[in-house]
Amino acid sequence: MEIKDMFIRLRYALEIKNKEMVEIFELGGVEITVPEVIQLLTKSEDEEEMEQVNGSTSMLDSFLNGLVIYKRGKQEPKPGMPQPSKSKEHINNLLLKRVKIALSLTTEDMLDIFEKAGITVTKGELGALLRKEGHKNYKECGDKFARNFLKGLAIHLRG
Repeated sequence: MEIKDMFIRLRYALEIKNKEMVEIFELGGVEITVPEVIQLLTKSEDEEEMEQVNGSTSMLDSFLNGLVIYKRGKQEPKPGMPQPSKSKEHINNLLLKRVKIALSLTTEDMLDIFEKAGITVTKGELGALLRKEGHKNYKECGDKFARNFLKGLAIHLRG
């Protein structure tokens, strides 16, 4: 699944406006303007233009970090806690984790979201998708799961 599609689907599901997108990017540490957001969210037939605007995984990572801060507020680091490093996880797994955190979703909520998209996921499968990379039960989230999660999220939030 392309990064651009993830942005489009997330924006639709969460009903985020262009100015809010700019604010979320800024919270995630990326300076972007409203016209750049519009260009990022617009589908283009020109392949060369699409490659330039499609976005990168680091851009999506920053947006997801900003989304958590936007929805839940900035968390002050606790003494003795390591600073969060740039994640090298599979982007679909990262998407599931960060949206779960940002929207304060429970495991039951996530299973319900998948069910609304027409996919049956067990608690064990969901747990494997949400695990840290390197854990023995970690499972990489495929594009189909990520796409259906965003589809179910839109149904869950928008009705």
